[in-house]
Amino acid sequence: MSTQPEPQPQPGWLGRLGAGLTRIGERLNERRAEAAASDDDATGPGGAPLYGSADTAGVERVPAPPDYAPAVAARPDPVAAVPWGMRVAAEASWRLLVLAGTLWVLMKIISAVQLVVLAFAAALLVTAMLQPTVARLRRTGLPRGLATAVTAVLGFVVMGLVGWFVVWQVMENIDNLSDRLKDGIEELKRWLLNSPFHVTEKQINDIAENLTDAVATNTEEITSAGLQGVTVIVEFLTGMLLAMFSTLFLLYDGKRIWQWTLKLVPAQARPGVAGAGPRAWRTLTAYVRGTVIVALIDAIFIGLGIWFLDVPMAVPLAVFIFLFAFIPLVGAVMSGALAVVVALVTQGVFTALMVLVVVLAVQQIEGHVLQPFILGRAVRVHPLAVVLAVAAGGLVAGIGGAVVAVPLVAVTNTVVGYLRTYSMETALRTAPEPRGATALGPATAPPPATAPPPASAPVPAQGEGAVGPE
Repeated sequence: MSTQPEPQPQPGWLGRLGAGLTRIGERLNERRAEAAASDDDATGPGGAPLYGSADTAGVERVPAPPDYAPAVAARPDPVAAVPWGMRVAAEASWRLLVLAGTLWVLMKIISAVQLVVLAFAAALLVTAMLQPTVARLRRTGLPRGLATAVTAVLGFVVMGLVGWFVVWQVMENIDNLSDRLKDGIEELKRWLLNSPFHVTEKQINDIAENLTDAVATNTEEITSAGLQGVTVIVEFLTGMLLAMFSTLFLLYDGKRIWQWTLKLVPAQARPGVAGAGPRAWRTLTAYVRGTVIVALIDAIFIGLGIWFLDVPMAVPLAVFIFLFAFIPLVGAVMSGALAVVVALVTQGVFTALMVLVVVLAVQQIEGHVLQPFILGRAVRVHPLAVVLAVAAGGLVAGIGGAVVAVPLVAVTNTVVGYLRTYSMETALRTAPEPRGATALGPATAPPPATAPPPASAPVPAQGEGAVGPE
């Protein structure tokens, strides 16, 4: 049996050395772990070092800030730094600028083709006035082409006869009016000499000489104005012919023209536009009919008053009153002032005052009785909107723009109101049905009373809600 040798005890200093080396190794490991953790904290996006002494390429890095250094807050997003009200104002402002630019471009285009636009607008107004006659003739059994031809010929003949009658009356009475005008000027001269203004005959003669010299000096300008007048007459005749042709096509083929127009509208907005069209056409038709009836009543009663007061050219003045009545508010003032001036020059102050009383009485009856009764609720436009529309139309396109402005505003009001109601009803119909506790609330909104026709549906015939003439 062999025995193992017993281990020899090691000296004490050697054990202490090993234990010290072990503690040094542990401390080195702890420092390596701390250094690795600090390197992880000091790296930026993508692992790029932010702090430290040097990187592997030998580039010196920024030292880490001390613990007592204050924290620096990051800069906020510039969008978040702008106040909410300013951001809303900026969003609304650039949209308003885009709308203003679009309107400016549109007005430039309209100004460039002003003759065509006014001719087509006049054709729409005449079509709205003549279309009911076409519908009645078709209900009697006449074909569409024949009914259109008969209505157009009768309408244009009546308008031509009215124009010829006005010109004939003016030419027949121009000599008498000229003589009365001279007498009126002499009477005004005598009144000025005897008036408290202390006007002398020499001053009146000087004013007359100055006017004569001004006319002689500006002969070239007057000739140029005459040539411009000839150009205006040519443009007027061209626009009248264009309006006549447009009226014929609108009376004969208005339904298909409207259907073709609907195809230009985006598919999502087509049902709303298809429903707004018939309402806009009914508004325009009601406006034209009501304006014609009111203008006819004004012309008859004011013309009778002028005739009884023995004012010359009573019939032409009545026709002018009828025509000017198509310019709301402003036209009545202009035609009444013309009648008063003619009465003042030809018959004196008392007759002019009586004409003024007649004009004011008839216009008051018109504004408070005739228009509300005849137009009713078909054309609901505030008087302020009427005045502003007439002024804007006159500035843009003269007398034609003033005539077209009010029906345009009335039609726009009808279309906008219908589209707003249609969008609200569509949103209610497409909203999800309430569930749970909310299901006990009010029921979902019923469908609209008059649902607009779908995009593919044919437009009904005139008299059944069609937007255009049949």
